[in-house]
Amino acid sequence: MKPRTALLTLVVCFLAGAVCSASDTQMGTWKLNEAKSKITAGTAKNNTVVYEAAGDGVKVTIDGKAADGTATHSEWKGKFDGKDYPSTGNPNEDTRSVKQIDDRTLHVVSKKGGKVTLTAHVVVAADGKSRTVAVNGTDAKGKKYKSTAVYDKQ
Repeated sequence: MKPRTALLTLVVCFLAGAVCSASDTQMGTWKLNEAKSKITAGTAKNNTVVYEAAGDGVKVTIDGKAADGTATHSEWKGKFDGKDYPSTGNPNEDTRSVKQIDDRTLHVVSKKGGKVTLTAHVVVAADGKSRTVAVNGTDAKGKKYKSTAVYDKQ
């Protein structure tokens, strides 16, 4: 029975390590590389995005500019489990869900009043030095838009 217990313990440790290292890929400070990005005119721009551990979850802090040029600051705390968690500071969302697809990819869904306002696919490059965020959104006037933002790890 001891070999079976040892094997089970090893498998659990391996899976826990895999989950932790997968989240670690996203962690840190990311700065917008405007030269490599294609952001739709008249939409908000996230200049700095910070992912950090927060208890058994993650805290994401975003600083940027609204479509009118005013400074923005939003925060989200949750897990990469695809469930909705409250978001503050972003007038276009009150909840956000993030689902981890693989160790370098996240799928994000923002909602306002239960209605989807934005979906994003976040992919960290294999070298871990940059990430690309492909966004499909709807602005405050109901107009659909697409943007691609590239961020460099700081």
